[in-house]
Order: sequence, then C-alpha cells, then structure tokens
Amino acid sequence: MTLGIEGQIPADPRLKGLAELIQSSASDRRPPLETWNPSTMADIGLEITADGDWHYQGSAIRRPALVKLFASILRREADGKHYLVTPVEKVVVAVEDAPLLAVELWSAGEGSARALSFRSNLDDLIEPGPDHPIRFGQDKMTGAPKPYFALRHGLEALATRAVYLELVDLGDVETVGAERLFGLWSRGQFFPMAPAEAVE
Repeated sequence: MTLGIEGQIPADPRLKGLAELIQSSASDRRPPLETWNPSTMADIGLEITADGDWHYQGSAIRRPALVKLFASILRREADGKHYLVTPVEKVVVAVEDAPLLAVELWSAGEGSARALSFRSNLDDLIEPGPDHPIRFGQDKMTGAPKPYFALRHGLEALATRAVYLELVDLGDVETVGAERLFGLWSRGQFFPMAPAEAVE
C-alpha cells in the first residue's frame, strides 16, 4: 500500500511501529482484514471524535495520509467496538459516534430508480443499496433523524448536516404495509426515515 507517508511517520515508537506494520502487511489494495484474527489486543489511546478527527492520547493526528493508513485497517466487531486490526495485534479505537463522515452526495435517477452515491471524509465511495443499507438514528439534541451509511467491515459513515439536508430534498413518500413513510430510494431499496406526517 503506497500512501506517500514517508517522512510523515510520527516520532512516537508505538504509532511508528503500527504504521510500518500496516505498510509491510498490506497489498496495493485494501489490507485483507477478513483474514486477520490476532489474539493480542492493546489500547494505546486512539480515538475518533464525532467530527471525524483522529486523536492519539488526546492530541489530534494532523497527517491525512496517516489517518487514511490507519482507517484502511479499521474494523467494527460483534462487540460493537472498533479496532485497528493487523496480522499480530488488535488496537482499540474509541469512536464517539461514527468513524467516518459522508461529506458529498451524488444522485442519479428519480423515485425507485434513484441511485445515491457518497464520498466520505477519507475519500471512500459509498453506494447505498441492498448490500450497503442506510439506517437512521436520532439526534439526542434535536430529535432529527441521523443517516448512517454502511461501508466495509461493519463501519458506518454519518451524513454531515449539509448532506442530510440534501437527502431530505430527495426524499419520497411511500406506503409500506399500513404506514405512509418518508424515506430514500437507492438502487431499488427504500430506506424509511420517518412517518410521512412528520414532513408534510
């Protein structure tokens, strides 16, 4: 994996060793996380805040290439927790909300023929549909829906405020069973967001 981080590896030996291990273990594409199941686990103080920033022991990691490198081996497991996974060790990552943000939206087609696509803050391409569902949480402060988009390895990206407002403009009302629901179509799948009366 070539991400151009030469000369950007942090001085801290623990982070430096982790970055070098990822580089040496990965192919030119994404690392094969599905084949890595180490028994050793460590907590070195990594955190992703609600605004998508990565922190190491309380200090922000300001090198985008290094953040992308770490994100390439990030996985959410059955316990609901996030880990950096290498062939020899899992490293705990505390995630305040979602590990990624959906920051840009594209829409093609209309109604049930609509296909949505998103770009994450780390340049992942997200294509919601049956294999990558959208789920809606609830903002604790406002009660508004919070769209989350499924990615790889159990990860999710949370829509930014701007993307959320665009999604509302693209929403449709459909009858599902006995309910009229407001939601989004993407690649033949309807994702309910709220009762229709809540937006009418």
